[in-house]
Amino acid sequence: MIKKLLFTSICTLIGFVSVSYAQQKVNIDSLPKIQDNIFINTDPVSVPLIYENPLLMGQNYIYKLRLDSIAKTVPLPYNEYVQQYIDIYAKRKDLFGKMMGLSNYYFPIFDKALKEFDIPQEIKYLTIVESQMNPHAISRVGATGIWQFMFGTGKAYGLKMDNFVDERKDPIQASYAAAQYFRDAYEELGDWLLAIAAYNCGKGAVARAMIKADSRDFWVIRQFLPKETRNYVPAFIAAVYVMNYSNKHQISPQACSLFLKTDTVQTNKFVSLSDLAKALNVDETALFALNPSYKKQIVNGTDEDPKRIVMPKLRDIDYAGIYEVLNNTGLETSMRVIQASTDDARDLRKAKATKHIASNSVVLHKVAAGQSLTTVANKYGVEVQDLRVWNGLKSKTIVPGQNLKIFAKNVSRLKPPVSFLNYTVKSGDTLSEIAEKFNGATVQSIKRDNKLSRAGLHAGMILKISKG
Repeated sequence: MIKKLLFTSICTLIGFVSVSYAQQKVNIDSLPKIQDNIFINTDPVSVPLIYENPLLMGQNYIYKLRLDSIAKTVPLPYNEYVQQYIDIYAKRKDLFGKMMGLSNYYFPIFDKALKEFDIPQEIKYLTIVESQMNPHAISRVGATGIWQFMFGTGKAYGLKMDNFVDERKDPIQASYAAAQYFRDAYEELGDWLLAIAAYNCGKGAVARAMIKADSRDFWVIRQFLPKETRNYVPAFIAAVYVMNYSNKHQISPQACSLFLKTDTVQTNKFVSLSDLAKALNVDETALFALNPSYKKQIVNGTDEDPKRIVMPKLRDIDYAGIYEVLNNTGLETSMRVIQASTDDARDLRKAKATKHIASNSVVLHKVAAGQSLTTVANKYGVEVQDLRVWNGLKSKTIVPGQNLKIFAKNVSRLKPPVSFLNYTVKSGDTLSEIAEKFNGATVQSIKRDNKLSRAGLHAGMILKISKG
């Protein structure tokens, strides 16, 4: 009897200690409250930070089994970093409920674009990490749209930005550009997790990290990547998990505010979305939400460049009014298209830093037969009087063979059109980075002009770059 009592007491004591230790461990492993509200920030592209050296947590094999069960091409490993983001994301029930509602509209768009370039469908979940599926999201450095394209990268992948449109905000156009980027990144890096990391910090940064780590494994090179990128991949995996197992975390889909059934038309005229909304008898904001890329709520279609309009599913009673709006030629607005300047905060800082640097170099112009001071001034975009002052001319007379000085800081010389120029590939160069260096060049045009079937490059290659 005494032995039994002693045994029972020992077991009770062990149980008490175990429970106490478990409670302590939960408290130790819990994230501080400030990490909970990850989506309240001024930068939609920013990934919430987690502890770089988290305490070892007991492997929760339920989460691992669930991740393993998701049909996928991209590896979705389970580890302590992923677990911390699952803990963070699963608490944002309201937000992920909205994401599930929006996914009913956006995911079919993403799926179609990704499928065309043979990209794994799970890549679409990156839009949650990037922008919370908000086509108007703009990060602190200028990344814009649902896929958060920087200005230069967007242009390199064929997106148009001008005074009428910013195609980074067009869910359809931006999805095809993102799919092309991932196809190139995978061809260059050979791993989907590395391609995802490159989407955050650039293919060049990932390639350099691979060299430093002498590895092609994301989890090995992770320490050599920028801090945000280290957390970007675990955040993506956690987003995939929560969206697929929302019911296990009491997350319910919310109604989507967008029309799920739509029609699409192409127009070669300037069309007011406000007038079209009246003809459709829908709220203006609802139609704007389906066409978020048009800055002025005016669709600037032309014969050379027709534009897409997405509208709610048409009813029979709509046709007459819609036809009148789509064919209205009396819209009073300037049709001049002005290419947008970069909104990349990094480029703007560089431009500001170099703006004060003035060049005192001089361009020498050799006068050709038949040229006058006026024709020379027009050629360089300067004034005739300036030419006379710079060259000490007492009259407007000049003769063939005479050299005229033109100060370079005043020159806006119109260069003759150049069909191609040559570029020698340097170590670490990528197609998108090269395209960003040359105005008018895109990844697709470089591939076409050089008959490249893949995105991979090697140092010393000479590429033809079309500038127009």
